[in-house]
Amino acid sequence: MEPGADRVIRTIEKEGITSIRLQFTDILGVIKNVTLPARFVEDALEGKVMFDGSSIEGFVRIEESDMYLKADPNTFAVFPWDTPHGKEARLICDIYRPDGKPFEGCPRYTLKRVLKEAEEMGFVMNVGPEPEFFMFQKENGKPTTITNDQAGYFDHSPVDLGEVVRRDMVYALEQMGFEIEASHHEVAPGQHEIDFKYTDALTTADHIATFRLVVRRIAMEHGLLATFMPKPLFGVNGSGMHTHQSLFSGGTNAFYDPNGKYQLSETAIHYIGGIMAHARAFTAITNPLVNSYKRLVPGYEAPVYIAWSEKNRSPLIRVPAPRGNGTRIEVRSPDPSCNPYLALAVMLKAGLDGIKKKTVPPEPVNRNIYSMTSKERAELGIGSLPGSLGEALDELKQDEVIISALGDHIFSRFVEAKQIEWDIYRTQVHPWEIEQYLNVF
Repeated sequence: MEPGADRVIRTIEKEGITSIRLQFTDILGVIKNVTLPARFVEDALEGKVMFDGSSIEGFVRIEESDMYLKADPNTFAVFPWDTPHGKEARLICDIYRPDGKPFEGCPRYTLKRVLKEAEEMGFVMNVGPEPEFFMFQKENGKPTTITNDQAGYFDHSPVDLGEVVRRDMVYALEQMGFEIEASHHEVAPGQHEIDFKYTDALTTADHIATFRLVVRRIAMEHGLLATFMPKPLFGVNGSGMHTHQSLFSGGTNAFYDPNGKYQLSETAIHYIGGIMAHARAFTAITNPLVNSYKRLVPGYEAPVYIAWSEKNRSPLIRVPAPRGNGTRIEVRSPDPSCNPYLALAVMLKAGLDGIKKKTVPPEPVNRNIYSMTSKERAELGIGSLPGSLGEALDELKQDEVIISALGDHIFSRFVEAKQIEWDIYRTQVHPWEIEQYLNVF
């Protein structure tokens, strides 16, 4: 067994834990789990737990269905709620084929593979996400789009009626090992944000998956629905997941250069260049729903234009003020519906490609891009993110760098699933069309 396995076994005995949830995600980022009696935890830690991979979205065909789960002891956490049968804990798993090789369709393995590439270049990736979400009321047990408050940015009770729920979410997350940095009401009614401390990319991806699970669970206990759908309401801000990222080398921030322009190193500049060069392609992964593109429109603080800046928040990439070990870039386009493992993998791969090719981005744009004319944007060479999931998929299919980050298996299965989703949406007649046209034409 791996280092740390003994600690897991001792904790299970000490805490009186009765069952273990073995968690993993499918290609679309949906959490799956298998529950075992705690006495079988050693089987999980040794990779002996088998499941039917053909039943999981995008995994394998029925004739090659056997898959094995191997629990990562570093992900052990006790859930901060009891079941009728006692305490539960969870372990996040990697997926293996029967021959012992990592399964190329495992999103966690995909991120590990790209992180290994970064390591071979001398870098460790650190990430700090800012996931936003809405909370809605339920009627007769069914979700609505009626918000549970009418508060705005940084409001507090009694206007922010979600404050108590957020407090319980923060407590539950801290019980599971999160270091929460801030929680607050966001701009739109019913919209919230909880930020947790940056750490290495793999741990962060695990945290994002856990975060979504805990937030939805605590909201449910309060009779509410928490949703990470990017744009559930027309006319107000959507939910993003601004992703702060930096590379470290030998314990030192590789993005910082006190003598560099903007106090950024060439590594940082080239990383930004790579992100910008591949942004249109990786958007299919970081913004994976039809609904994602209802958020990526001008006027609601979400980025639409491919540019970078130190000072304003309208471009795709912002460089926050801190320097030294706090030097980082903030990619503002991802939304919280994405598969966190794949999203971090493709952004890292794009940045590494920029470093390898010494890609130099255009000069930063410190004006409000939303207020520019199309001619002004064209003169500055400012491109746009895709306007729909269909357009994003077309871009993804043409970008060999991002395809290589995903690997052929995940690329082909992801595109297949998302093309079906786009085609269903594209060919349906929507209520807006009936209201707009039926009585006119």
